[in-house]
Amino acid sequence: MRMRVEIKPKLLRWACERAGLDIDKMALRIPQFQAWESCEAQPTLKQLEHFAKATHTPVGYFFLPEPPVEHVPIPDFRTVGNIHVKYPSPDLLDTVYLCQQRQEWYRDYARSEGDEPISFVGSTNLRSNIEATAERIRHALGFDLEERRQMPTWTDALRRFIDQADKLGILVMVNGVVGSNNRRKLDPEEFRGFALSDDLAPLVFINGADTKAAQMFTLAHELTHLWIGQSALSDVGPVSSPTHRVEIWCNQVAAEILVPLAVLRKEYRNKSDLHLRDELQRLARRFKVSTLVILRRINDVGVLTQKQFWKAYREELERLRAIPRGKGGDFYLTQSARVGKCFARALITSTLEGQTLHRDAFHLLGFSKFSTFRDLGHSLGIG
Repeated sequence: MRMRVEIKPKLLRWACERAGLDIDKMALRIPQFQAWESCEAQPTLKQLEHFAKATHTPVGYFFLPEPPVEHVPIPDFRTVGNIHVKYPSPDLLDTVYLCQQRQEWYRDYARSEGDEPISFVGSTNLRSNIEATAERIRHALGFDLEERRQMPTWTDALRRFIDQADKLGILVMVNGVVGSNNRRKLDPEEFRGFALSDDLAPLVFINGADTKAAQMFTLAHELTHLWIGQSALSDVGPVSSPTHRVEIWCNQVAAEILVPLAVLRKEYRNKSDLHLRDELQRLARRFKVSTLVILRRINDVGVLTQKQFWKAYREELERLRAIPRGKGGDFYLTQSARVGKCFARALITSTLEGQTLHRDAFHLLGFSKFSTFRDLGHSLGIG
């Protein structure tokens, strides 16, 4: 006779709510669920493990007397309608935990290689001049406005931006799913990105389910968090209105990194409302950023009324949402973007040298086949 596990019904309901799963649909998915919830039956350990997997819940939580109160393990500056977001999803939590594991591994690797602490982490503060801080960040990255002007698209500019951060030793990870699980898509409405500050292994995660335009601003925002040496979870965009002092300052610096106000004043052609959309498009091509970033900077110049600004914002947001997103792409380019080239190169090299177990490398990279590991290494010039 198989051993049954006594589980409190409120823990079962909590697990469904935590994962955003409808209880009625769960009953269709797992026929025994209603009997467990009504205490007419108890699950076996194997059935409980299946339920835990379906709800993305650690099995140990079901043996607690009460549902745990979970918090993101880094400062959480997300708000909805200026109200702090209380409950993180399991997708968000699992993504943060995985990135923390990767950062911990890379920190130990950097120490073993004798790497020196990275000087820019924590090199500025909220009292620093915004324009000067943005210029220091651009200089450290090699972020050249003229080079950017000559790029074919702002997608190319984003790729270049990520590569520049990568070469500085920043672990930049862009992913729209949890690990490599394409069934667990991240929700950009929940978060856009986060920064894990560390002077040996600074890490930025960008929600790849967000638009490419939004990703550009997110990267600039999270890089600013590293410069002040503070880990943070964010959901800000170019025209959002954060209430926290740190987020306000990081947003201002991010906008200045991408579109320096002094340069915009020289470039902007002040015309009527009828020509604003054309001007947004022209300046977006010039700076290779989202039209929403340009709109925010035009508003910063002070030539738009609030009515004009919000009317243009709603129209532009509607236009951007109507643009279909591209699909597919090279698997290994996608994989290296998900874990970051800097991290992937280090982990693959360490594993091939026998310093890291293949089992651990596969876990951190998010796959289980040696052939995938080998081919990823070849795509990065390692092998």
